[in-house]
Amino acid sequence: MKNVQTFIHESFELLAKSIRNQIAGDLGLKFIAVKKYFNETVIIFFVLLFAGCGIQNEAEFSGKTMGTVYYIKIVTGFFDNTEGLKHKIEMKLEEINYSMSTYRKNSEISRFNALDRIGEKFYVSDDFLHVMTVAQNIYQLTGGAWDGTIKPLVNLWGFGNSKNKKRIPSKSEIQAILPDVGFNHIEISPDRYLLKRKASISLDLASIAKGYAVDQIAMLIRTNGIKNFLVEIGGEVFASGLRKDGKQWRIGINRPQKDAPYDQVFKVLTLQDKAFATSGDYRIYFEIDGKRFSHILDPNNGYPITNGVVSVSIMSDTCTFADGLATAVMVLGPEKGLKLVNSLDNTECLIVVKQNGALTDYYSKGFIKVKAKS
Repeated sequence: MKNVQTFIHESFELLAKSIRNQIAGDLGLKFIAVKKYFNETVIIFFVLLFAGCGIQNEAEFSGKTMGTVYYIKIVTGFFDNTEGLKHKIEMKLEEINYSMSTYRKNSEISRFNALDRIGEKFYVSDDFLHVMTVAQNIYQLTGGAWDGTIKPLVNLWGFGNSKNKKRIPSKSEIQAILPDVGFNHIEISPDRYLLKRKASISLDLASIAKGYAVDQIAMLIRTNGIKNFLVEIGGEVFASGLRKDGKQWRIGINRPQKDAPYDQVFKVLTLQDKAFATSGDYRIYFEIDGKRFSHILDPNNGYPITNGVVSVSIMSDTCTFADGLATAVMVLGPEKGLKLVNSLDNTECLIVVKQNGALTDYYSKGFIKVKAKS
């Protein structure tokens, strides 16, 4: 505040000097007239300055990234500068995509997957290392319910970026691939490199990378001096501060049914200074003989989940953690999932289970129950 006052004081001194010189010199007015003119000018300047301080504006950015879309809304003050912000956002998103996209042959993750030698140091970027560190924590925390090495299983079932068609693989096919799954087969060094303990191990970080991108964009916006904003990438969200009207941000959860429109809201909740991520089995699946097979696979047995969980929403401090944990709780089921979340600090969840055609909600202890949107 002191710096602002000093700036204003110095500005007034310069303004006074300029007015005195111009008016007294050019027009030959007496000093008393100049002083009166100056006082009126200062009053007008003050009115404009403090009126401007209370002005709140909104700016929105959107675009495509990571196979989905991003949407950002920021609340800006009179002195906030958003020039070039969208360019910075898209540059950062491109960096993350280049690091973790399995659809790019020259990405970090694709080059790691192509590595076929055990024990060779594979140096990674800060982005990749951070995601891998969080991923390892979630893997250990969930007993392997989340596993970033299930790429071979995902491809086998036809959900990956391979040319395999969606089909039910044989038990022997699944058993043959399971030894190639296990996040514990990767060593993560704080010296910024990874080691394969098994040459066939490969990564797919799709279930955590979008959450990380949300966190990074939120950090970028904050470094630009903006405190009130909402970042959303493919349904993963971080809400900071408040909306333009001074209220908390409102977040919608999609209705977890296969025939529900993408914009149909199931529940609405408020969010402030928290991350929010949802995982579901109702968008990506295939059906054979009336039976549905989801893309959410249990890394322990290699099969799609059959526990009735159709949607999991996690609220936590970071979207990276919330994103990965949401997938893990889908695998764990309502009982084990709730037990785990209730043991964690600053983390809550909503688990939706389909039972006999009806949807049943399971809330963690600290999750504020939300009503279905009518």
